[in-house]
Amino acid sequence: MEEYPRTLAELERCFRSERTCRDYLFRLRWPEGFRCPRCGGAKTWALGSARWQCAGCGRQVSVTAGTIFQDTRTSLTTWFRAMWWVTSQKNGVSALGLQRVLGLGSYQTAWTWLHKLRRAMVRPGRDRLSGRVEVDETYLGGLEEGVRGRETKRKALIVVAAQEDGRGIGRIRMRRVRNASAESLVGFVEESVEPGSVVHTDAWLGYDPLQSKGYRHQITFLKGRTQSPSELLPRVHRIISLLKRWLLGTHQGAVTFEHLDYYLDEFTFRFNRRRSRSRGKLFFRLVQQAVAVEPVTYKSIVRTAQVGGT
Repeated sequence: MEEYPRTLAELERCFRSERTCRDYLFRLRWPEGFRCPRCGGAKTWALGSARWQCAGCGRQVSVTAGTIFQDTRTSLTTWFRAMWWVTSQKNGVSALGLQRVLGLGSYQTAWTWLHKLRRAMVRPGRDRLSGRVEVDETYLGGLEEGVRGRETKRKALIVVAAQEDGRGIGRIRMRRVRNASAESLVGFVEESVEPGSVVHTDAWLGYDPLQSKGYRHQITFLKGRTQSPSELLPRVHRIISLLKRWLLGTHQGAVTFEHLDYYLDEFTFRFNRRRSRSRGKLFFRLVQQAVAVEPVTYKSIVRTAQVGGT
């Protein structure tokens, strides 16, 4: 059963203590009852209010161990307010905004929290797109001289898939890829779209193997057409436009390429749930996934890049 607060007042009332937060995490992490992560045993002894010991193998487990909340020194009540704020803001939040709203002691803490939460926005084993799906690529970055076609030396190449929903847009997928080769593009489609679906692309050769991979490939030749690419592949180009506007607006264009994949995950999470009638349900989904992903530290987040994003 999905249980979640509908309003901020309900959030404050339901999660006013560490215990109520831990109990909620426990129900989401083990909906069928506790299972030891080592031996799978169900019998335990409670060690206070925050830890359990497996009767089978003796392992001690806390409800936050192995989740994004592991080793946190901040109260779970503050984490819950952060997740509510992140999911209740339609266009997302910046680290500076989160720091101000929660009164966090440092920008670094808010920045790290947002990156941890972004890692929880992709559900493992999520369903692939199906039916009719438009696919195209876009670049992020400034002008680049001395390159031809779809080559790039300094820009980020993003491939986007948008499922058709009548004349509108259904669910989406997106990912940064190394290049516009068939290996990169077809690999993305195989990961994102169910075989047997109609995949609508332009005539770029990188998409040629789709037919042999079990997809029905619809090709639209752009050269010589009076319509623009955004008219011929309207859904995917609408998503590309919204993505760029979101990166420039909410995040002031300060997203580093090293962290770009996680911003794409956040955009996808928000867009695919844009019709949800309850912000509380988005909160529920985020907490549910937060206890299902591995913990990550600040050092591991910045290992390949300096803090420069929002």
